[in-house]
Amino acid sequence: MGDDSEWMKLPIDQKCEHKLWKARLNGYEEALKLFQKIDDEKSPEWSKYLGLIKKFVTDSNAVAQLKGLEAALAYVENAHVAGKTTGEVASGVVNKVFNQPKARAKELGLDICLMYIEIEKGEAVQEELLKGLDNKNPKIIVACIETLRKALSEFGSKIISLKPIIKVLPKLFESREKAVRDEAKLLAVEIYRWIRDALRPPLQNINSVQLKELEEEWVKLSSAAPKQTRFLRSQQELKAKFEQQQAVGDADGGGDDGDEAVPQVDAYELLEAVEILSKLPKDFYDKIEAKKWQERKEALEAVEMLVKNPKLEAGDYADLVKVLKKVVGKDTNVMLVALAAKCLAGLAAGLRKKFGQYAGHVVPTILEKFKEKKPQVVQALQEAIDAIFLTTTLQNISEDVLAVMDNKNPTIKQQTSLFIARSFRHCSPSTLPKSLLKPFCAALLKHINDSAPEVRDAGFEALGTALKVAGEKAVNPFLADVDKLKLDRIKECAEKVELVYGKKMGGTADKKEGKPAIGKAPVLSGAAGDKETKDAAAKPGPLKKAPAMKSGGLPKKGKPAAAAGMGGAGAKGKKGPETKEIFESELSIEVCEEKAAAVLPASCIQQLDSGNWKERLACMEEFQKAVELMERSEMPCQALVRMLAKKPGWKETNFQVMQIKLHIVALVAQKGNFSKTSAQIVLDGLVDKVGDVKCGSNAKEAMTAIAEACQLPWTAEQVVAMAFSQKNPKNQSETLNWLSNAIREFGFSGLNVKAFISNVKTALAATNPAVRTSAITLLGVMYLYVGPPLRMFFEDEKPALLSQIDAEFEKMQGQTAPAPTRGISRHSGGSGDDGEEEEQEDVGNDVVDLLPRTDIGDKITTELVSKIGDKNWKIRKEGLDEVTSIINDAKFIQPNIGELPGALKSRLNDSNKILVQQTLSILQQLAAAMGPNIKQHVKNLGVPIITVLGDSKNTVRAAALATVNAWAEQTGMKEWLEGEDLSEELKKENPFLRQELLGWLAEKLPTLRSVPSDLLLCVPHLYSCLEDRNGDVRKKAQDALPSFMMHLGFEKMAKATGKLKPTSKDQVLAMLEKAKANMPAKPAPPAKASSRVVGGAAPAKFQPTSGLAEDSGSNTMESKPDPKKAKVGGASSKAKGVQGKKVPTKPNLKEDDDKSGPIFIIVPNGKEQRMKDEKGLKVLKWNFTTPRDEYIEQLKTQMSSCVAKWLQDEMFHADFQHHNKALAVMIEHLESEKDGVISCLDLILKWLTLRFFDTNTSVLMKALEYLKLLFNLLSQEEYHLTENEASSFIPYLILKVGEPKDVIRKDVRAILNRMCLIYPASKMFTFIMEGTKSKNSKQRAECLEELGCLVESYGMNVCQPTPGKALKEMATHIGDRDNTVRNAALNTIVTVYNVHGDQVFKLIGNLSEKDMSMLEERIKRSAKRPAAAPVRQAEEKPQRVQNINTNASMLRKGPAEDMSSKLKIMYRTYRIQNRNMGGHSETTHTVPREFQLDLDEIENDNGTVRCEMPALVQHKLDDIFEPVLIPEPKIRAVSPHFDDLHSNTASTINFVISQVASGDINTSIQALAQIDEVLRQEDKAEAMSGHIDQFLIATFMQLRLIYNTHMADEKLDKDEIVKLYSCIIGSMISLFQIESLAREASTGVLKDLMHGLITLMLDSRVEDLEEGEQVIRSVNLLVVKVLEKSDQTNILSALLVLLQDSLLATASSPKFSELVMKCLWRMVRLLPETINSINLDRILLDIHIFMKVFPKEKLKQCKSEFPIRTLKTLLHTLCKLKGPKILDHLTMIDNKNESELEAHLCRVMKHSMDQTGSKADKEMEKGASRIEEKSSKAKVNDILAEIFKKIGSKENTKEGLAELYEYKKKYSDADIEPFLKNSSQFFQSYVERGLRLIETEREGKGRIPSTGIPPQMEGTCVPASTNTVSSSIGNTNGEEVGPSVYLERLKILRQRCGLDNAKEDRPPLTSVLSKPAVPAVASSTDMLHSKLSQLRESREQYQHLDLDSNQTHSSGIGTTMASPSSTAANIDDLKKRLERIKSSRK
Repeated sequence: MGDDSEWMKLPIDQKCEHKLWKARLNGYEEALKLFQKIDDEKSPEWSKYLGLIKKFVTDSNAVAQLKGLEAALAYVENAHVAGKTTGEVASGVVNKVFNQPKARAKELGLDICLMYIEIEKGEAVQEELLKGLDNKNPKIIVACIETLRKALSEFGSKIISLKPIIKVLPKLFESREKAVRDEAKLLAVEIYRWIRDALRPPLQNINSVQLKELEEEWVKLSSAAPKQTRFLRSQQELKAKFEQQQAVGDADGGGDDGDEAVPQVDAYELLEAVEILSKLPKDFYDKIEAKKWQERKEALEAVEMLVKNPKLEAGDYADLVKVLKKVVGKDTNVMLVALAAKCLAGLAAGLRKKFGQYAGHVVPTILEKFKEKKPQVVQALQEAIDAIFLTTTLQNISEDVLAVMDNKNPTIKQQTSLFIARSFRHCSPSTLPKSLLKPFCAALLKHINDSAPEVRDAGFEALGTALKVAGEKAVNPFLADVDKLKLDRIKECAEKVELVYGKKMGGTADKKEGKPAIGKAPVLSGAAGDKETKDAAAKPGPLKKAPAMKSGGLPKKGKPAAAAGMGGAGAKGKKGPETKEIFESELSIEVCEEKAAAVLPASCIQQLDSGNWKERLACMEEFQKAVELMERSEMPCQALVRMLAKKPGWKETNFQVMQIKLHIVALVAQKGNFSKTSAQIVLDGLVDKVGDVKCGSNAKEAMTAIAEACQLPWTAEQVVAMAFSQKNPKNQSETLNWLSNAIREFGFSGLNVKAFISNVKTALAATNPAVRTSAITLLGVMYLYVGPPLRMFFEDEKPALLSQIDAEFEKMQGQTAPAPTRGISRHSGGSGDDGEEEEQEDVGNDVVDLLPRTDIGDKITTELVSKIGDKNWKIRKEGLDEVTSIINDAKFIQPNIGELPGALKSRLNDSNKILVQQTLSILQQLAAAMGPNIKQHVKNLGVPIITVLGDSKNTVRAAALATVNAWAEQTGMKEWLEGEDLSEELKKENPFLRQELLGWLAEKLPTLRSVPSDLLLCVPHLYSCLEDRNGDVRKKAQDALPSFMMHLGFEKMAKATGKLKPTSKDQVLAMLEKAKANMPAKPAPPAKASSRVVGGAAPAKFQPTSGLAEDSGSNTMESKPDPKKAKVGGASSKAKGVQGKKVPTKPNLKEDDDKSGPIFIIVPNGKEQRMKDEKGLKVLKWNFTTPRDEYIEQLKTQMSSCVAKWLQDEMFHADFQHHNKALAVMIEHLESEKDGVISCLDLILKWLTLRFFDTNTSVLMKALEYLKLLFNLLSQEEYHLTENEASSFIPYLILKVGEPKDVIRKDVRAILNRMCLIYPASKMFTFIMEGTKSKNSKQRAECLEELGCLVESYGMNVCQPTPGKALKEMATHIGDRDNTVRNAALNTIVTVYNVHGDQVFKLIGNLSEKDMSMLEERIKRSAKRPAAAPVRQAEEKPQRVQNINTNASMLRKGPAEDMSSKLKIMYRTYRIQNRNMGGHSETTHTVPREFQLDLDEIENDNGTVRCEMPALVQHKLDDIFEPVLIPEPKIRAVSPHFDDLHSNTASTINFVISQVASGDINTSIQALAQIDEVLRQEDKAEAMSGHIDQFLIATFMQLRLIYNTHMADEKLDKDEIVKLYSCIIGSMISLFQIESLAREASTGVLKDLMHGLITLMLDSRVEDLEEGEQVIRSVNLLVVKVLEKSDQTNILSALLVLLQDSLLATASSPKFSELVMKCLWRMVRLLPETINSINLDRILLDIHIFMKVFPKEKLKQCKSEFPIRTLKTLLHTLCKLKGPKILDHLTMIDNKNESELEAHLCRVMKHSMDQTGSKADKEMEKGASRIEEKSSKAKVNDILAEIFKKIGSKENTKEGLAELYEYKKKYSDADIEPFLKNSSQFFQSYVERGLRLIETEREGKGRIPSTGIPPQMEGTCVPASTNTVSSSIGNTNGEEVGPSVYLERLKILRQRCGLDNAKEDRPPLTSVLSKPAVPAVASSTDMLHSKLSQLRESREQYQHLDLDSNQTHSSGIGTTMASPSSTAANIDDLKKRLERIKSSRK
């Protein structure tokens, strides 16, 4: 037993892991005891066992395993952390326990699984069990099924999700094992218990025997709803309730839970969706249009088969629905109509909500088709329309249905009513609001009076259903004039109705109330009577309001159903009989007298019509007393007012009597049950007196009393109608004044705006000004309630009137509508108030509904629709323009817009973004024009707008967002959130779409009071957005979380995380926790932005009651608003102030007392501990780009111990005003709590960094104010910031230096200054240096200035890490693209210069020339001159200095791009001087500034004529010939713009490129990799622009190096070489994929590159390498890229030259030439596409040179015939493509006779001409140009003789010269010598000079515009821009002395040095004297050898070595000499200079 004792001593957890099973057994037993003992579920003891529990259940020893299972069960039950082990333990149970033979083990395993479910880990357990079903061991499968069944029976289908289980059921039924099948059967029975028939469809395909068995089992099940018997930890209240019910045995009680659980699963949800669109027959759309009905039938049957699938996948069914609709509507064969209807029904059933978007199109067609009598058609149509109804809402199709209600055909009417009845059954009070009931009831009332009995019956049924669904209170107002018989019939129908939702409707209880005379509506004579009966039917009694039970209505603008969910059924606020209006039949005068006599003194009645006014007065006084004493119940109002109206009635002449009479009317109305009947009797008289001076006020008082009794809307309508039916203007104006006042008192609810508006228009047109004024005042009052839409009714008034109306509206702007003070007196308590708001909400929108709308349906023609869809975008645009104008003309339109939605939808993804934006603006316009009716288009047009939010263009997204907002304003949000559309959009992984959509939802959701449940579908996508790659998407998703949670609740959202990966899940849950804290409160019902902009919000006194929305079902609201109010108030003060006022919560009172103590609590060593934690990575390091929630939480936790609780609440409040308060408190306590502040300093600074990320300026200003005071305090205390404090604060402070507001920047700079007192400046320096790398240019500039200040104050030592590095870093900013940054950088370096003197230049190192020149410039200007400034600088001041200083002010402003060309030159003035001062102070040789400057002038000459040019001669030229400074090979003057972009990166690139050619392989590989990386990033690649040649040269230098050196080196590892090759080829391929860069490669460079690549392809040594073949394949690919992508002219030219060289070189292998020719052939193949981009003149020149070197004979001697064939093919192709025009491209060839080119071209042309056979054309076109072949010598001589004659005559001399010039140009080889020989020397030179002048004129003017490349004519080297040409430079054939020779040579020299000759890419290199010795292209390598060595020495890093001869930035580049003037002296001078150049070159 010795070994026993050893493990006995071990602690429990170690025993459990012991290798001995006994030890483990013992460990498990003790663990079990321990687990049962620990009380605290959060005890640390639990964590020890986290990793062991899996081993408990998977123990290999069966005995130990049993104990282990018991212990594990105890652990799971009691441990707080057990959830973390779910996955591994459940998987262990499935795999290692369920296969055990012992039943007890299985039992325990099952219990453990159920226990995990109880601790909320159901999903993980279910996942493991489902995995177990795939196990091979049947025991395990059976156990898993059993566990699932048990879990389902105990926890119910809410917790165990059935969908995945049902998916695998059929597979289990197919199992070979009987045990599995039996268990599956039990599971199926259990599932059936929960979801009943929903289980049938998924199991329809299993074995029929099994199905039958199942059916038998299912029948046996009890029909009682199953109940959950075991509860999750979070469901403890439910559990308690359940247990209580069990105890009482209350069978009824569980009903609620049951109701919730049972209907939860819908069979549809359990099905897999089927995709059918692709399965439609290919010819379906043709067949369906076929003439034969059989074919159409076939097509429909195919669809019918497909739509039988119970669930269809979403897709674009528009076309299918369209053709089916067409069949239903138009097909003559009724059988097919029925079939198509079936298809529609199938589609609707399979797609459900997704079909909703098509419903609007189909419903009208189906309803119209009900005219068919055949029962099978009618039935099919009924089924179709019922299925379609379920996919949409009644609201959406109401327009269409109502339109059909008036159809003449009785069958249509009958079927429509029946459809409405069936639809109502699916509604609930909330989905059937008043706004919908009203129009439907009105239409159905017509039906119940119809002549056809079946229509009447259907009408009764529909009304009965409405009554049942919405309750009597909602419907009765609409049935006011229905006679008793019909009303009974309606009620009878109502009782029979079976509702779909089986609710016990509240309405029935009210039946017996207030029915006294409901049947007989009072019928009066004449118009008034009619009017009243109509009104009673048409209007709901508007003051009988419902409590706020708006479950459905969304508080959005312009929602027609603003009272939507008002639950029309809700009890109105009145009690008992008052629920009804008081209806009274009209009594006869006798009855009235009787009734009056019963209550009035007899004397009073007798004296009523006495002739003596005093008696009448006395009678009235008695009458008044009697009325005052009467009880309400016994006052016969109608009788009394009849008595008053008795003669003389309202014609009473005595004003005193009249006053009392009117007062009595008011009394009766106030005190009695005053009906509209009574009101009708008196109103006429009142209106008559309202204008009376003495009685007017009494009349108004009486009218107000009546309005209170009979409701203002009715009274007002009567009164206004009466006033305008009479002529008295005083009465009219006073009536309007009364109405204005009444509206203010009663509120606006229920008023019929339309009726008033017509009267107001009459009033506005009145001649009496008083009436007009009153009308305008009334409009002003209405504006308060209705808002801007009101103006729409008056837009056609006269401008003068309109301006008055506008002025009145202007006055009302900003006022709120007063709370109604009357009209609510009879309502019980609070509920009336709520109702009031409900009505309030309706108002603004109703107005919009009243606008006259035009139907534009007929204008949307098919032509217009096809225009919008045309292929040509211009025609599409026309179509869209037409739509715009149609909508503009119509202003307000009806919802019928025909085919327009489809057409516009397809334009939303138009490739032309302009059209997309236009479409968006049309949709915006459409929303405004259609108003709320746009709702029905949300699904088919609104959702595609959302898709546009994913566009990559910012402007398009903004337009789409504006459009979506415009729509949402009209439709409310409900439509958008319903269905899966929104979640489908979020699913798309488009970052733009996601961030815009989430932003939109985050903005909209908080304003809603309820949302459709479909919002839940968005949640999984929202979670994936939280982890999106794009930061903006993540941020938006986080911002949206609280608003989602506000509607869905934390539980649902947390549950939805179950499907995420574990890592994601934890992160998302953490975010949810944080979002929970920021969750906004739901908005209060009244605070609704309805469409009135001015005081639209309902009266302020109702604002805090936001919570009433929650209780949408209860009718007993009145009793409980008080506790709710308090709760809501509390919630609202936490959320960002949602309501207008904040209700102080109770805890605040307590907190007020607590605020006395210190705000910062000193925790000993607190700060040190925090630093340790951060160092040890126990907490997050304070380092982020934007503060994430975890940082804020962490800071909160850290602060909780050392900051007063109340202050912390303020500091972390969601509302910025609280932050301001917190800062104010901190400022207050700063002095008094110094030690506290210092002890919490790190936390304070961190909190302040969070404030830097707020957008609120006031907080920022306050924070900065605090910081200034704080740092002052710290410096007084001599405190030094710790590293931790500095690093977590300074970087964020520096961010704020870039703020756009000056005040803030100033403050931040001040703080930075103060910080240097408490933190070393040198350390500050590094932080600020980091700040200069920001993207924000303001920040870069400010940081640079701050660095300058630091150096100024603290000297150079402050620069970190070394002054050199720091200065280099600063200097890079001189080339910044932002002007302020450039200036700041220059100023900073000048500051350093002033401190440090000339050494600065050494420290800075090499700068690009432009930057250096700017710096020099700035240093010169800075006033301070340090003593250390080198003397040399002073000596070398050029003559132009003053000139520059005069421009200094202009430079200072910095618009470097716009400087005149002169300034550009000055910019470059000091270029060489900079060189000497900066990089190479060791170079002793300097060049006089003057000459340098001129070079620059020419280089920068942008084609403007420069008059100063001839001054060239005056310079001393000696120094130019010094060898060191052969002019910098600067082949292209980089435009200043280019420099600005790239100069800071340029030096880096130059350096990297120089490393490419390095001899060290690794250096080269690294450099290539860096360049490759730049090239691969689109945004960065352009930085390479201008460095391409340089890069290519370095590359082929490296290729040459490998070829000559590395390959021969035995020691070198050949793998290295392959690696280098692949790097070279890789980076070149990257380069040649970017066309813009590839085109920059110049001819010479391309030639060398191709040479290098072809050599490499032929290198046999490479083939021997391991991966050699791969390398050669890559080279092949690269060569193809080079040929395709580089500039076609350059590459063709390069290939020709290369071919020429290879044929000349004896050493060159024939294979080489062959490959070059293959390349040429490929180019020839590309020619047809590229011919237009090729500069033919240059190519022909190259061919000319080639043919000159290789005449035909010589070519024929070649061994191979390829060269000659290649050349011929090339020329032939060119001729074929260009035709005769090819001969116009020989301009660059000086002497065409030197080669056979022209003759060859002519031959080819002639040949092709002959072939085409059009001789005549040929004569026409080119006849004249072929004199040699076609005309005799004589003819030529005649022509020339004629020309010379002209030149000889005085008048025609000019004309003659021009003709001679033309002639010479045409026949360059014509000989004019004979004609000149005989003439005098003078005449000869005259002719020559004349020709030359003409030439320069024509060439100068003519060529520039045509090609943009100044030509190089006749050997002159004169820039095209100059018109002064030396007369002796010309095509002097054979004149050895002519300067053209020298010019030509100079050209060649320049070419060799890489200096470009006047802008032409490769100017002709053959001199006029045809010197063949010069190679055609001076290879760029020649000049490179010397250059590279020079570069390396001086570390000049290839400064601007842009060896690109092809860039055309400025047109005069590089001609070393401006054109000399025509004096002979100049020419001599030239000669001398050239001689010297020659000698120096030798």
